Amino acid sequence: MAQLGSASALGAEGRRFESGYPDPLPWGDLWVSGCPVAGARPRGVCREVRCVAAVGWVHPQIPNINDQILECRRVKSAVETLSPTRVKLSVEVTSTELQPRMDAAYKTIAQQVNIPGFRRGKVPNRIIDQRFGRGAVVQEAVNDAMGEYYAQALAEHNVKPLGQPEVNMTELPLEDGQELKFEAEVDVVPEFELPDFSTITVEVDPVTADEDDVQTRLDNLRARFGTLVGVDRAAQDGDFTSVDITATAGGEEVDTAEGISYEIGSGTMLAGMDEALIGHTAGETIEFTAPLAGGDKAGQDADITLVLQSVKERQLPDADDDFAQLASEFDTFEELMEDLRKQSEQGAKFEQGVQARDKVLEQMLEIVEIPVPDSVVEAEVHSHLENEGRLEDDVHRAEVTESTTKAVRTQLLLDALVERDEIEVGQNELVEYLIMTAQQYGMNPNEFAQQLDNQNQVPGMVAEVGRRKALAAVLESVTVKDTDGNVVDLNEIDPGDEDEESAGAGDSADSVDPVDSVDSVDSPDSVDSVDSVDSVDSVDSPDSVDSVDSVDSPDEEADEVSDVEAALADVEAADEASEKA
Repeated sequence: MAQLGSASALGAEGRRFESGYPDPLPWGDLWVSGCPVAGARPRGVCREVRCVAAVGWVHPQIPNINDQILECRRVKSAVETLSPTRVKLSVEVTSTELQPRMDAAYKTIAQQVNIPGFRRGKVPNRIIDQRFGRGAVVQEAVNDAMGEYYAQALAEHNVKPLGQPEVNMTELPLEDGQELKFEAEVDVVPEFELPDFSTITVEVDPVTADEDDVQTRLDNLRARFGTLVGVDRAAQDGDFTSVDITATAGGEEVDTAEGISYEIGSGTMLAGMDEALIGHTAGETIEFTAPLAGGDKAGQDADITLVLQSVKERQLPDADDDFAQLASEFDTFEELMEDLRKQSEQGAKFEQGVQARDKVLEQMLEIVEIPVPDSVVEAEVHSHLENEGRLEDDVHRAEVTESTTKAVRTQLLLDALVERDEIEVGQNELVEYLIMTAQQYGMNPNEFAQQLDNQNQVPGMVAEVGRRKALAAVLESVTVKDTDGNVVDLNEIDPGDEDEESAGAGDSADSVDPVDSVDSVDSPDSVDSVDSVDSVDSVDSPDSVDSVDSVDSPDEEADEVSDVEAALADVEAADEASEKA
């Protein structure tokens, strides 16, 4: 069951809602509660969820500063609930509490200005007030301290923010003795009760032997060991072609590419390209019109010119014992077919598990009333439509709004389960998820882990694995039956089959995240985004199309795990070094 929860099909894939909780700033720039001694800096930061406290202080001139600090002054704050998803924090900072910040602001400005008669850094405060005004000092002090005071108020009232706050300064200390007061409105994680989900019962389709699926698996395996052979006839559906492409829009050449490999019928390139190629022979020039999906002119119609360089068809090997020995570990074709039937049955069980997961999640969302912040949904919808270039499409906006709302509710629900059940994510679980996700993107797992760290995405991946574990725990407690009345044991699902199915599924409708499934993003139609699937012109042997030998061996998989673990260890070491610095 645990492996079912960690499979890609049981979690949100692709683009998904990400909350600002627990911390609205990146790991490397945490807000921390303040020290009353000017010039002190945090020695380290507690990284527990929702903790914003420094674990110690250092000072360039004051040794053993922590022994001299009796207590850290706390700002006075209050919270007002504006709606189930939005609060207003009112913060008051006395002149005494703000004074260390004001002193630091004077020193900063004194280091930055040149005033005749005074050395840099030695400009008296009154001269700075005369030359630049007290307002400049207040601005410097407030900018330096605002995040700290805001974070203190969040921690004091256990507020979990979603996104950035809207801040309104209500009082500024423009005179000695005056206080700093401000209000901050922010969307927050709503509070809701989680019931006992173990009473849920769902009904799924029974697992049945499907000979059509077995035949499809066999055909796919034969295709992987097929050979591409040139043909002297007109191109037809399923043929492999090599083409030169030129796209022109408004009389201007947008892009050009030569020797692009394309399988007719795959639909992975320009809209209308399949129809344009069918019926033409090598050497012919073909012209048609298609919308561009990428670049500055995305969505515009372009005049496309194709030069058909070659046409090849894939010849499949005979389905016999020789093929079984070539494509598998089996000696006979019958043994291979029996294995394919087992794979088909396991695949059907996996689909049954996905169906159970989706139905359980739907019931969970029906049972729990979860208010959703409108501004968070609107920001997600706007970003989604802007990326698609469809901001004016009201019909599509309504669809994306509905799906985004569901995605936000789903994430809030699973995050609440993680917190309630105290779900923890182990390094092995994170490594497994990183490797699986990297394979889906066609990336080296080690490089993928490094990119995640560079983009500050590792905490988000940890949170995603936690959500999967929380959902898997619920699936273990519910009752699943098929339409024949048989109890379904989801533990029978083979983890290896999950990886195989999920790798091929991509952003399918099986994903929990409904955003991308509402209306699929336009296919990569732009000429510059077209990549060769197979090198058509160079394929002359069975091994040159695709080979099952490319599947990682156990030793290679172990090396991958070691590489990712090493990358994560490097990330942790870098964090520790940063803290010490």
